[in-house]
Amino acid sequence: MHYLTFDLSEDDAGTLTIEALASTPAAQHAAVMAEVRRILEWARARFPDTHGPLDEGMDWDDDLQVQVEDGGWHSVALTLAASARFAEAFREAFPGALGEAD
Repeated sequence: MHYLTFDLSEDDAGTLTIEALASTPAAQHAAVMAEVRRILEWARARFPDTHGPLDEGMDWDDDLQVQVEDGGWHSVALTLAASARFAEAFREAFPGALGEAD
């Protein structure tokens, strides 16, 4: 990953959230979206039958927000609600993304 930066958090209920963010000029927006697609394609392939609300027993859910800001900058926020097993598999698939050393 070259454009997205990641943050992992946990709420009081134990729900893990992986947030991937990028803000780039328009010329780099396609590359950012390619990184988003890579993550979502991995998630769909690795956890094909457990996409949906975590409170219904699923492993992951997603929310993608894209905004064009003043000056042509594009902001992208991909939020993944994740089970512990999804987060662990994410760490393995994308080493270093969540702050661990590559």
